[in-house]
Amino acid sequence: MQKEIICNVLLILIGVFQIQSSVFAAPQEATDSGSRDEGFLDDRLFSPLDVFQLESVTDARISRDGSKIAYVRRSFDIMSDRSRSAIWLVEPGVGPNVDPGATDLPLLTGSANYSSPRWSPDGYRLAYVSNEDGSTQIHCYWLEAERSAAITRLTESPGAVKWSPDGKWLSFTMRVPRKKKPFASLPTKPEGAQWAESPEMITRLRYRSDGAGFLPEGYQQLFIVSSTGGTPRQITSGEFDHGGSYCWHPESNALIFSANRNEDHELNPGNSEIYSVSLATREIVQLTDRNGPDSDPFIGYDGTKICYTGYDDQLLGNQNSNLYAMNLDGSGSELLIDDLDRSIGNPRWFGSSDRAGILYQYDDLGSTVLGWLGKDGAEARGLDPSMGGVSYGRPYGSGMFSVSDQGTVAFTRGAPDRPSDLAILDLTTTDRTELRQITFLNEDLLGHKELGRVEEIWFKSAHGGLDLQGWIVYPPDFDPEKKYPMILEIHGGPFANYGPRFSAEFQLFAAEGYVVFYMNPRGSTSYGAAFANEIHHDYPGNDYDDLMSGVDEMLKRGFVDENNLFITGGSGGGVLTAWSIGMTDRFQAAVVAKPVINWYSFALTADMYNYFYKYWFPGYPWDHPEEYMRRSPISLVGNVNTPTMLLTGTEDWRTPMSETEQYYQALKLRQIDTAMVRVPGAGHGIAARPSHLIAKVAYILQWFETHKHKEPNDEASGAEE
Repeated sequence: MQKEIICNVLLILIGVFQIQSSVFAAPQEATDSGSRDEGFLDDRLFSPLDVFQLESVTDARISRDGSKIAYVRRSFDIMSDRSRSAIWLVEPGVGPNVDPGATDLPLLTGSANYSSPRWSPDGYRLAYVSNEDGSTQIHCYWLEAERSAAITRLTESPGAVKWSPDGKWLSFTMRVPRKKKPFASLPTKPEGAQWAESPEMITRLRYRSDGAGFLPEGYQQLFIVSSTGGTPRQITSGEFDHGGSYCWHPESNALIFSANRNEDHELNPGNSEIYSVSLATREIVQLTDRNGPDSDPFIGYDGTKICYTGYDDQLLGNQNSNLYAMNLDGSGSELLIDDLDRSIGNPRWFGSSDRAGILYQYDDLGSTVLGWLGKDGAEARGLDPSMGGVSYGRPYGSGMFSVSDQGTVAFTRGAPDRPSDLAILDLTTTDRTELRQITFLNEDLLGHKELGRVEEIWFKSAHGGLDLQGWIVYPPDFDPEKKYPMILEIHGGPFANYGPRFSAEFQLFAAEGYVVFYMNPRGSTSYGAAFANEIHHDYPGNDYDDLMSGVDEMLKRGFVDENNLFITGGSGGGVLTAWSIGMTDRFQAAVVAKPVINWYSFALTADMYNYFYKYWFPGYPWDHPEEYMRRSPISLVGNVNTPTMLLTGTEDWRTPMSETEQYYQALKLRQIDTAMVRVPGAGHGIAARPSHLIAKVAYILQWFETHKHKEPNDEASGAEE
C-alpha cells in the first residue's frame, strides 16, 4: 500500500512543511496488490481535499421566546486556506426533520466573517461581530427592517458581546494598550539612516502565548456602548485582565465579572474572584474570596441570586468545577450540586415558571451531555450524549448550547460520522428527551461516502484492573477475516478526553486501510476526579500500561496485524508516544507530534510556565531535578529503536520547538531512523488550517508506509489482500 501519487499531489498543493532528515526514504512505486492509491482518491471514500468541504455549526443562540435561532455556519476557503463564518437563521417551530431549506436561511453572509450572534431581550435585534467594513466591529441587525449597521468604531477587536436586560446597552471586552517608556535613552539616527530595530525590553512574567505569539502591552477591560451606537465607555481599569466571563446585573446598572485582581495574579493565574462594578461610579466590589478560580457568573432564581462555578484550589493537576449560588451582595454562598464528580461548564438559567432552573454541560464517559437542576431542586442528568462535533480534526470534547425562557435548548450536535449540526431539545416534556436535528450540513459531502465505522469497547488495564474505554475506527469495506495494520492514536491534555465524535484525521487513516484505535487512559477527564488524578505528579506513568492493555485487547480480536502496529499522538499524546517507544519495541514506527521531551526545559520555556511547575510537579525544577528527569521521555532515549518522526509547529509556544529538537538530535546521535518535520507558522494547534491537517495526515501515513513490515507472497499481510 504505497501513496506516491497522493503524497506528491499534496506536497505540491500545500508546500508548507520543511523536513530535516537524511534517512526519510522517497516513496517507492506500488508493487503489492494491497495498494489503495485508487481507493484513496475514490469518491466513495473520505479523501484529503474533502477536508476543505466540511461544514459545522457553532455558537447557536436561541431567542428568549424560542421562536428563532441564529447560529454560525463555519466552512473553509480552499484558496485562502482559512475558515469562513456566516450567520444563518432558523425558525424551529415549523416542524421536525423537514427540508432544512424551508426554515434554515442565510442571514449574514459574504466575503467577510460574521460571528457572535446575540439576541436582544425583545428578539427584534441581533448583535454580531464582523470585519465587513475592514476592521472588526460590533454590528446590529434589525430583523423587521432587514437592515444592519456598525455601532462601534473601535481600534481593537471586541469580544464577549452581551445585551443589558433592558436592551439599552451592549457590553464587550477589549484590550486597552499600555505605552511603555523606553528603558534606555538612545541617540537619534541620522535622517535616511537604516539602523537595526531598537531592542525590546520585557519585564512581565507572561510575555507570550501560544496562538498569539509575543503579547502586546495592555490589559483586557470591560466596556459598554449604546445599543443604537455611540461612544463606548470603559467600565474597568487597572493593570489586571478583565476579559474573563461576566454577566449583567438584573437592573442593568452593573456588570458582574470574574477576574484575578490579586497582587500576585501573574504567579497565581488561577485565583480569580467574582466582582461587581457599578456603571455609574465604576466602583468595584469583591463578592467571593477563596483560593481558587470563581468564574462563569450568571443571574438565576428569578433575579435574586448570582450563580457561578469554581473550586478550592488543592494544586491538583485536575480539579472539578462545581456549581454555586449566592445573594446579589455576595453573601450566603452555597454549593448547589455535590454528587456529580464531573466538571460543570457553561451553566445558564432559564425560565421563570415552576420548570425554571439551571442547565449546564459536562463530560461523562467520553461524551458531552447536558444536566438540569430545577428551581425546586429536581435534577436530570445525561440529557442527549451527542453534544459536540465542533472540533473536526480529532475527537475531542466540544460543543455549546443556549436555552430559551420556555426551556427549548439549541445546541451543537455531533456524531462519529458527522461534524456538528444544529439540534433542539425540549425540556418541557415529561422525559425531557424530545430532540430534533435541524441542519444536516454535510449530507451532500458525506452522505454517499463509506466512512470508517466507529465502535466503542471496554476492557481492563493490566495495572490495577481499571475499567478503560476505547473506540475502534474500522476501514471502509472492513473484513474481519483479514489482517490490518493498526494505528494507536493518543490524545493530548493530558487532562482531556476523546469520545464518539467525528475525526477527519482518523477517517483519512481508515480510508487508507488502517484500523485506528483510540482510548482514554487514566488521567483522562469524564470519569471522575480520582481517575483523572491517577497521574497526579506521575505522568507519564501507568497510563502507559493502559495504552498497552488497549493494544493487547485489539490483538485479541484477530484482525490486527501484530507486525504492523504504529503509534502517534500530539502534545500529551506526543509525550506518551515518546515514552512508549522508550519502553517497548513493539511498534514498527512512531510519529511524535508537538511533544514535551524534557520536563525541566519545558517548565522554563512553555508559555504557561507560571502554572505547570506547581500543578504538575511538586515545585521548581531546580529543587526537584530528579523528579523532572524521572518523568521525561529523554531519560529513555537510550532504549529507543523505533523509527521516529517528530512533527511540530515553528510557532508552538505551548510545547516549544526546542523540545522536538532535543529528541531529534538525541536520536540522531544514536543513529536511529528519525526525521523532524517543522510546520512553518503553525502554533500548538498544528492542524488548525485545512492544509496543515491534510499535510499532517500525509506525512504520518507516508512515514508508516515507509516502515511497514511486508512479507513476500503473504497475501494476509495487506489491508486489502
